Amino acid sequence: MVEKTKGRISRVAGPVVTAVGIAPRMYDVVFVGQLKLMGEVIKLVGNKTIIQVYEDTSGIRPGEEVVDSGAPLQVELGPGLLSSVYDGVQRPLPVLRDKQGDFVSRGVTAPGLDRTKKWKFRPTVKKGDDLQGGAIIGEVPEGNITHKVLLPVNFKGKVKSISEGEFTVEDQVGELDSGQKLRLMQTWPVRHARPYVDKLLPDIPLVTGQRVLDMLFPLAKGGTAAIPGGFGTGKTVISQQLSKWSDAQIVVYVGCGERGNEMTEVLTTFPELEDPKTGKPLMGRTVLIANTSNMPVAAREASVYTGITIAEYYRDMGYDVSLMADSTSRWAEAMREISSRLEEMPGEEGYPAYLASRLSEFYERCGRVKTHSGNIGSISVIGAVSPSGGDFSEPVTQSTLRIVKVFWALDSKLRERRHFPAINWLTSYSLYNTTLEDWYRKNVAEDWNAVRLWAMETLQEESELQEIVQLVGSDALPEEQRLTLEVARMIREFFLQQSAYHPVDTYSPLKRQYEYMGAIRKFSEHATKAISLEVPLERIVSLQCRSDLGKLKFEETIDNDLKTLTVAMEKQFAGLGA
Repeated sequence: MVEKTKGRISRVAGPVVTAVGIAPRMYDVVFVGQLKLMGEVIKLVGNKTIIQVYEDTSGIRPGEEVVDSGAPLQVELGPGLLSSVYDGVQRPLPVLRDKQGDFVSRGVTAPGLDRTKKWKFRPTVKKGDDLQGGAIIGEVPEGNITHKVLLPVNFKGKVKSISEGEFTVEDQVGELDSGQKLRLMQTWPVRHARPYVDKLLPDIPLVTGQRVLDMLFPLAKGGTAAIPGGFGTGKTVISQQLSKWSDAQIVVYVGCGERGNEMTEVLTTFPELEDPKTGKPLMGRTVLIANTSNMPVAAREASVYTGITIAEYYRDMGYDVSLMADSTSRWAEAMREISSRLEEMPGEEGYPAYLASRLSEFYERCGRVKTHSGNIGSISVIGAVSPSGGDFSEPVTQSTLRIVKVFWALDSKLRERRHFPAINWLTSYSLYNTTLEDWYRKNVAEDWNAVRLWAMETLQEESELQEIVQLVGSDALPEEQRLTLEVARMIREFFLQQSAYHPVDTYSPLKRQYEYMGAIRKFSEHATKAISLEVPLERIVSLQCRSDLGKLKFEETIDNDLKTLTVAMEKQFAGLGA
């Protein structure tokens, strides 16, 4: 960054600093005080510049120097992003630890990409090719994928020269006839969405391998989802499951304002996880952005923009990217704290009046798009929400619900019953079911939607019957309704409950999910027929095939086991005279 003008501090209020003597633009990066703390211009009033500083401002005094960099907050994009751990403004934490130890001093910085490492570059264009911004100029092996080197969007012209070999991110690998130099690295301002050619309909599901999500509340590639839940309901475990098993090729995990011990768990477990698709470490396709609750509040506000910009970069290569924001509530709290220091008019519960628009702005940057490279890529955003006391009526949850199309509601009562994932099937919903119906019909089964609707209707009917059961007990119900309660229990305990730590049950392919739910439905049909022939429910429930159904989800070879179980089921019901 080139230094432009210098001024002086006139006022300090926590992370918000007022300076005079400089004339920056909105969102320019400035360096504050003798320690050169990084900050960002957030307000201009007359000759005063209001700056939010990304680090602790303790000891900073009026009169100290302020330097305007003349550029907005940017991230470095290029080979080396995958496997990295950054803070909210893309400073590599392992590099800072090597410099400073476990406790990093203020004002210390390092480039986002390693300047010394050499990457094997293979060009995919040749001399004389006419290029437009966003085109792919070459490939570099990186982590578990092939990194496609993109021409910056503001470049265009014919290739004057291009070289193959090993280069650092700063080395020149080619040149256009316009004089523009080609490098492996480029920068992009985080608050500006990267451009694309066209936005496409989200009609392909993001397959997660989690039965409750894929069968009942699916998320489309390029879609938006919210996971609200109180403490201990399993937001982090679900985020890790989605990172590991979803069919997204790149994962960007933003730990925004989470507790240090939770972030430590992510940082220690992710490097040890194995990517089930390649057998390589999961970090080979993951970027971690760690911004814990004790880090400066201003950097927390910037961390989600850093994450979504990195996600857009890989989307532009034609990859499907999954972005986990854990949690957007902490991000909103950072906005509230900064807003109060700016003495802005507060909205509901003290949050700034622009809370909903900022959330919309963030979620709007996802989507399945046709990129300038000619490929189709997507960003699916899954935002965890941490409502205080599990109150879903608070502003952040309500503002998020107006934007997202999938709502995975975590329930503390299910957690107390040890039902995991603790997703409440009555309050959760997905608005993608209709657009995804054709895909499921063509790629899984013709009657996928019919099976899903049957399961949802059974669970809904169980909920209505439970109110009667609480008043008069289940023995007062007719046999048909008692059977409905039993089948719903099988759906809950056999199908919806899923162990993240069991080697087989942790991931369930779509075909397996369909066949498993189909087997439960077949049991229900046989049982309904038996009830009509006045077979006691106790005899039906005690059949061996019912307990075998519960064990089926832990079996690796479900196809053969399911055929055997189906035959046994028919024989056992025939033995009852049904």
